[in-house]
Amino acid sequence: TEGSVVLAAVLLKMGTYGLLRYSLPLFPDVVHNPTVRGLVLALAVFGIIYGALVALVQPDFKRLVAYSSVSHMGVAVLGIFALTPESLQGAMMVQISHGLSTGALFLLIGLIYDRRHTRLFSAFGGLARTMPMYAVVLMIAVMSSIAVPGTNGFIGEFLVLTGSFQTFPVWTTIATTSVILAAVYALWAVQRVLFNPLDKPENTKVPDMNWRELLMMAPIVVLIFYIGLHPAPILRRVVLG
Repeated sequence: TEGSVVLAAVLLKMGTYGLLRYSLPLFPDVVHNPTVRGLVLALAVFGIIYGALVALVQPDFKRLVAYSSVSHMGVAVLGIFALTPESLQGAMMVQISHGLSTGALFLLIGLIYDRRHTRLFSAFGGLARTMPMYAVVLMIAVMSSIAVPGTNGFIGEFLVLTGSFQTFPVWTTIATTSVILAAVYALWAVQRVLFNPLDKPENTKVPDMNWRELLMMAPIVVLIFYIGLHPAPILRRVVLG
C-alpha cells in the first residue's frame, strides 16, 4: 500500500512535471511543431480512453484505481500540449488533485485489504452498513477522482477541457467521454463494495476505521474540499510565458 501511494501520488507525476518544467521552456520549437503536438495529443487521448475502458472491466479494486491513473495522466498531457493558459493551469491542478484522490483511494483499499485480505469486488458488498465512516471517506475520495463539482478534481479537468477545446476541439470532444466512463467505473466499484447486499458473513464483522486511520485521512479530505472551493492560490502559480 505504501509503495502504491508513493507511486501514484508522487512518482507518476515525474513525466508530466518534466514536460512542464523542461520540455516547454527548453524546446519551444519542438513543442509547437504541429506534427509533434498531433502525435502527443493522439497518444494522450488514446491513453485517456484506453485507461478508462480497462479500468471498467477490472475485478480488482486496486487495479481499477491503477488503470484510472493512466486515464488521468492522459488528461494532464492533453492540457500541457494544448498550450493555453487554462489548459496548463488545469494540467497542474489535475496532477495535484490526482495525487490526493488516488493516494487516498490506495490507502482505503489497503485498509480493507488488511481486514479482509482480498481486493476482489466479488468478496465485498454492504460495507456501508458495517463501516459507515469508511463509506463516507471512500465516497469523498471517489467524488474527487471523478471530478464532482466542489471537489479538487473538478477544477483541473474543467480547465483542461475548456482550455484544450479552444485549440483542439476534436481531440477534446473525444477526451470528454472519459468523464462518463470515469463515473461508470468508479460508481460501479462503490456500489459493489459499499451498497450491494450484505450477503457474506465475513463482511458483517469487519471493524470500521479507527481513530488513527481517521486522523490519517482527515487532512486529505480537508484538502479535497478546500482546493475544490478555493483553487486560486494554486492556479496563480502557473503563468504562460
